[in-house]
Amino acid sequence: MLQFGVHQTGLVYRDRPTAFGLLIEAGRLACVRVDRGEGSYFDLPGGAVDGTETEPEALIREFTEETGLTVRPVARLVEVAQYFRKSDGTPLNNRGGVWTAEQVAFDPAARVEADHELVWLDPVVALSSLRHEAHAWAVALWLRQSA
Repeated sequence: MLQFGVHQTGLVYRDRPTAFGLLIEAGRLACVRVDRGEGSYFDLPGGAVDGTETEPEALIREFTEETGLTVRPVARLVEVAQYFRKSDGTPLNNRGGVWTAEQVAFDPAARVEADHELVWLDPVVALSSLRHEAHAWAVALWLRQSA
């Protein structure tokens, strides 16, 4: 597993199992713009694995909550980890798979995270726009494998 991010001295990073997804439609990558005012950022759809969920189950749930898209996980592209601090300052180490996915349905009313907005980015633009290096690396890997 590749580890990304900087482990800041003196902080204790809690490992958090996660699943994130790559969904390409008409040559564009599904991303979420997370509204934090001037600190807004772009992420891949996905997040924490809850309880006894599997990564595919978490990916399906997170995609729907964040974007209104229902997806079908296709393949686990890579396993990565990312040191970071949440918006509230909590240090975490996201650890888990980045999956390719296919769109099954779209229901904008199914999106429950009001601060997340579905945006479609050119994958090359996403490389420099995504907040996490682990996400950008997964996009680069996908681009190289699909070329």
